[in-house]
Amino acid sequence: MGMRIDCDVAIIGAGSAGLPAYREVVKAGLKPLLIESGPHGTMCARVGCMPSKLLIAAAEAAAAVRHAPGFGIHVSDAPRVDGEAVMARVRSERDRFAGFVVDDVRAMPPEHRLDAHVEFLRDGVLQSSQGHEIHAARIVIATGTRPVVPDLYQPLGELAIVNDDVFDWRDLPRSVLLVGSGVIGVELGLALARLGVRVRLLNRSDSFAHLADPAVRRAAVDLLAPELKLIQNARVTTVQRRGDQALVGWTVGDGPETQESFDRVLLTAGRRPALAALRLARTSMPLDERGMPRFDPETLQVDGQPVFLAGDVTGRHAIQHEASDDGRLAGRNAAAWPAVRPGSRRAPMAVVFSNPQIMQVGGGYAACDPDAVAIGAVDWARQGRARVMRRNQGLLRVYMRRDDQRFLGAEMVGPDAEHVAHLLAWALQMGLSVPQMLALPFYHPTIEEGIRTALRDALK
Repeated sequence: MGMRIDCDVAIIGAGSAGLPAYREVVKAGLKPLLIESGPHGTMCARVGCMPSKLLIAAAEAAAAVRHAPGFGIHVSDAPRVDGEAVMARVRSERDRFAGFVVDDVRAMPPEHRLDAHVEFLRDGVLQSSQGHEIHAARIVIATGTRPVVPDLYQPLGELAIVNDDVFDWRDLPRSVLLVGSGVIGVELGLALARLGVRVRLLNRSDSFAHLADPAVRRAAVDLLAPELKLIQNARVTTVQRRGDQALVGWTVGDGPETQESFDRVLLTAGRRPALAALRLARTSMPLDERGMPRFDPETLQVDGQPVFLAGDVTGRHAIQHEASDDGRLAGRNAAAWPAVRPGSRRAPMAVVFSNPQIMQVGGGYAACDPDAVAIGAVDWARQGRARVMRRNQGLLRVYMRRDDQRFLGAEMVGPDAEHVAHLLAWALQMGLSVPQMLALPFYHPTIEEGIRTALRDALK
């Protein structure tokens, strides 16, 4: 038998959820063991939020140069994109962000950490790849997600990639097919297109960046589809490797097959909870047909067990601040077990860093009953400040409950959506009514005046 390690709380996964869970256990005066099988540095810093924004920032610099003649400013040459220099900055800044996280982990007491793969032997007992047997009174599972690579793309070998692979590129490819028009597909597709890569985006339905409001979704598709070379409702029919090229064919409805060749095929069609390697079936945890533990989303506790899920592994929104909220809640409840308590949730908010940007606040359009909910809108084409900046494109729709004029949420494509989203999420969390929001100050001329226009429209 290997070495035995005893701890109060084992935390599997040292990412955006695992690290806050660890800190809560330490704060409670209990003995933690933080277990990580891969490189440290969190998915967000290493392959998610931060490196994608670095690539997007480079793309926006190129777009700004192309945009300048509209203001009467002429750059003598067309922008020349140096792919190696673009990717060198992406990698070095990414390594800097990930490095801060690694430094935090290295500062932990060595007896609090184990860098190894683990799997369950039975309830409360884990076995590590290095031969440790870990006995934990409570366990937090914060293993995140893995990208889904459908079998259909196996023939492409290393030409089929996931977003994690993009940020180790040394240079930009000439052409990329993206599969899936969720947040990752839209963000990376637009960034690559603006950096001079020939892109094509295929999606099997007519969904786009998770937008629920059909009017906002139409506006977003109208604005972004041309650059993305978007094909919706596509059924992939051919996947072949020809030398160093991927040949992919697709059909739409009863139409003929279209085939194109690409340097790389980037699969962004979803991620699934990384649970298979843990061998949960060896425990008495109640599992559904996908092998997912049944758990209470309010407390994050697995039914009847001193086990808690936190972060993206829960299968809910993969959003960094929600993962860290989960981690704190799971860590607190694991430390307090069996006295677990529900956590308070922040107003839902999601942002897509496309250009123009996309955002959602609140439960979204899906909950809108036209008899009970009034919708207000602003078309950014006529909005003053947006027009000054030549960024006057897009649509904001806000939702208001008719009986008490309570603000319910919004969806938008348009200028500075990341900032509009914050103001509206704060208003939603504070429980403000639309008249209360309109009583707040709006400076002239600002993008925020567009919010006022939409709120007034809802009241009308």
